[in-house]
Amino acid sequence: MTTIGAYEAKTHFSKLVERVARGERITVTRHGIPVMTLQPVSTNPRMPPKDVIAAIKDFRKERRLEGLSIREMIEEGRL
Repeated sequence: MTTIGAYEAKTHFSKLVERVARGERITVTRHGIPVMTLQPVSTNPRMPPKDVIAAIKDFRKERRLEGLSIREMIEEGRL
């Protein structure tokens, strides 16, 4: 990872943006102390809706209310 001073980062900001867009990570320092890191935004691929629904159904299979009703939970102040 590249390290650069804050003054230089301010002066050459557009060039740094181009480098980060190509995948580079850059640490910006002030008086030799790291204050921030410039890095590309991570893009998380979206799951198809069918996969999300299947994951929710699997999650629900493993968790049960064990005899409690929603009404009882509301009355107990749990919901």
